[in-house]
Amino acid sequence: MQTSKIITVTLILAAFAGGIYLGKGSEGTTVITNSHNGASYSGGYDKTLGQQSSSTKKSAVSVRSQEGQTHVVKSGDSIMDAVKAASPGDTIQVMPGTYHETVYIDKDDIRIIGVIKQGKRATMDGKGVLNDAILYSGNNIVVENLLITKYKGNGIMGQAGNNFEIRNNIIVDTGIYGIFPQLGQNGIVEHNVVSGIEDAAIYIGMSDNIHVAHNVVFDSVAGIEIENSRHAIVENNYVYNNTGGILAFITPGLPIKTTFDVIIRNNFITDNNTANFGAPGSTVAGIPAGTGILVMAADEVIIEDNIITGNKTAAIIITDHENAPNTTMDPGSDPVPDKIMILNNLMANNGYDTIDEVKALMLTEFKQDNPDIIQVGSSRDSCIINRHRYVTVGVNDWAECEFTNTSEIDSYILDEPVAARVIAGSEKGKIAYLGVCAGCHTYTGRMIGPPVQIIQALYMDNPQGVADYINSPTKKRDDYPEMPPQNYLDAETRLAVANYMLQVKS
Repeated sequence: MQTSKIITVTLILAAFAGGIYLGKGSEGTTVITNSHNGASYSGGYDKTLGQQSSSTKKSAVSVRSQEGQTHVVKSGDSIMDAVKAASPGDTIQVMPGTYHETVYIDKDDIRIIGVIKQGKRATMDGKGVLNDAILYSGNNIVVENLLITKYKGNGIMGQAGNNFEIRNNIIVDTGIYGIFPQLGQNGIVEHNVVSGIEDAAIYIGMSDNIHVAHNVVFDSVAGIEIENSRHAIVENNYVYNNTGGILAFITPGLPIKTTFDVIIRNNFITDNNTANFGAPGSTVAGIPAGTGILVMAADEVIIEDNIITGNKTAAIIITDHENAPNTTMDPGSDPVPDKIMILNNLMANNGYDTIDEVKALMLTEFKQDNPDIIQVGSSRDSCIINRHRYVTVGVNDWAECEFTNTSEIDSYILDEPVAARVIAGSEKGKIAYLGVCAGCHTYTGRMIGPPVQIIQALYMDNPQGVADYINSPTKKRDDYPEMPPQNYLDAETRLAVANYMLQVKS
């Protein structure tokens, strides 16, 4: 399948034959909506699940009643040795220098702070050999002020840790993901510069109550991706020269089946025309170069006050699973994007070199102009204001939104950090599967690694074989990247996750 496809010609012709709106509409009085003086959106997060923050000063980690010890790591020392020596409540200061290592944080309330002196940072360099720079499974974790480069897998990855703050880092060429919190609640990702990533520069996976703000992401396949996550705000980011700028996805086959309540606002999303260099067959490999914002099957996504310019395919693409490339249907996921809400946005010079499939879809509405907004497939209860500003396809039946802004919602970060995740022995395999394995494996479809169903067929009643492979993998298939060893997991956890993986059903 070509990476540029978002729909097939067969589906377009079927939609045309089925009676998609064919006229240009009447030329009545233009309805102009003032987005600043109207009603504000107040839906979204259920406050009974935790008190939504009303403060403009956001903090996701617990306030320390007493500071612990400060460990200073100098050039030539090991950051990991300092983590091993640290206790909850301690801070690790990393001085300028170059560090070739992987750091795994399995303790709560640890802060790793790079010390910047006269512009020089602590640099973690994987030399193109190491897989990950920083992995954390602890709660109340802070990582800031580092320069991370030349890793094969991830710059900073969270594995089921709650209450985290990742800020002020420079991350360049770290393989699959730059910043990747997975299965966490209550987290801030802000003021980072991330580039050269072959999947997503900032990837929020299966997480809740997230704030992604003031980041610069470029030269990657996906700039910022909210995947199978809820209650997320993406704002004030500069997203440019990626294949796709900002994404809100439901990826089929993951254990958490929903993405909803996402606000994408006040971002600069420009010139995302980089040729797609994602892993062939993966979900992101299907993103057409030149996509500003892509919404796939996610619900309750608000797109507001963004400046979206120079994206050659379209400013905004909304699609269901049936019409998206490189996806398999998941009976547990609703494949239709519902309640998409497009408010005031500035769109200019988009769709100037769009793909043939979009051109064919535009012809179903007798349009040839450069498209701003493309909606393909089904969408329920969606709305838009000031639609006359944009060249649109597929949104003629969308309602006028009953609100014009989201000014009442400052953040989904909670006033009080959520409880630290406590993993019972019986849950060890499940949490490791959700927090680690699901970052690369869906149940039925292709992500980074092969589907879990294939692993189950190969190993069947041999969990120890899976555990051994997790510890020391060897490349078996030319069409998938080499799996990095997960030997930081102890033998008991490796066997527990193997047993869980072989029994899981979706």
